[in-house]
Amino acid sequence: MYPINYFFANLRHVRAISRIAPLLLFMMLSSCGESANTEATTPDAENAVTDERGPNNGILLRDGEFVLELAIFETGVPPEYRAWATVNDQPVDPEDLDLNVQLTRLGGVVDDIDFVPTGDALRGDMVIYEPHSFSVSVAASYNGNTHRWSYDSFEGRTRIEPAVAEALGIETDIAGPAVIEETIPVYGRIVANSDDVSNVTARFDGKIETVAVALGDYVNAGDTLATIESNQSLTSFELLAPISGLITARNASGGESTAGRVLFTITDTSTVWADLAVFPSDLPRISVGERVTINTPLTDTPITGTIARILPETASNQAVTARVVLDNPDGVLRAGTWVQAQINIAEHEVPLAVRREGLQAFRNFTVVYAQIGDQYEVRMLDLGRQSAEWVEVLGGLEPGTRYVTENSYILKADVEKDGASHDH
Repeated sequence: MYPINYFFANLRHVRAISRIAPLLLFMMLSSCGESANTEATTPDAENAVTDERGPNNGILLRDGEFVLELAIFETGVPPEYRAWATVNDQPVDPEDLDLNVQLTRLGGVVDDIDFVPTGDALRGDMVIYEPHSFSVSVAASYNGNTHRWSYDSFEGRTRIEPAVAEALGIETDIAGPAVIEETIPVYGRIVANSDDVSNVTARFDGKIETVAVALGDYVNAGDTLATIESNQSLTSFELLAPISGLITARNASGGESTAGRVLFTITDTSTVWADLAVFPSDLPRISVGERVTINTPLTDTPITGTIARILPETASNQAVTARVVLDNPDGVLRAGTWVQAQINIAEHEVPLAVRREGLQAFRNFTVVYAQIGDQYEVRMLDLGRQSAEWVEVLGGLEPGTRYVTENSYILKADVEKDGASHDH
């Protein structure tokens, strides 16, 4: 395979093959990912990091006849290192062994772990926090000799060159404070604003000579709706539109008598109502003036408004109607459309939050991908309050961390390609 930089030396070539670029780029990620498997990096062939597992399911580190088993122990305690040693297959007394392990994490943070004897094992003096992804350096001193090993134990980590990340649309943000909105989800529908509906009758009864409008027509105030011959004067007069709006009902045809009935209904659609069903348990939490975000199939983006009134009646399903007045200058919002909405009832300022769109699943954790240089690695999150846009972070991420927001699924796919093993 050509080096990945070959394909991105000139971005004009990327544009020229834009139709196949996404597939090509994703395939090339295979040359960028870092495996989660344990890999020895020591130059000394005798100091071997093996794929074998010891009796405690730990990794085996060999130096001649000296063997150290190192495992992360998580049963009933926070994750911590435990170690056991043998010489010529005979157990070494933990009191006779000095052990130090250094974990170098992405970004250069080093966990320096010393060990104390505990029963038949040595026990590390530090919790091994997630992710368990680091370069490991081990120094074990026994009987006047020091044995050293170094190896990588990565998980949830990958490397993507900047040009590739840009082409794939990977975007990042800085984790920091945010305002979490507490909302109540509700459903409802768009209805006509009955405050702006005019039922038109003839001032004088008579015979309808002509009708100038049809159902669904838009009229301006002062437009002619019909011509009527008065029964009293036998002269004709024009019936004019009192407001601008849509003809939403027409009960007039040529040759008919007006007979005192409503001939036309005109609805001003420049505003409409969103009638939202609020159930009794939520009713004490809402009030007039609360902000509402409404999603409809008629608009590409949500619409915002405020509760104008809470109706006194209770519907047959025991819901109470919260009414929101919405501007509708283009007539896009049509009466009868069902909508989903969020009523904002509180706002909470939190010191640390991430955008919801950046969240991914990793093992049994919810994570974001932290970016350090051209490397990306999972950060396991403890989550708090949530809104449509933000999620509060209670632990697992340092403030100021740059993390992936857009297209984080690409990183998830690349990590899973290499295997999301939890290997120690």
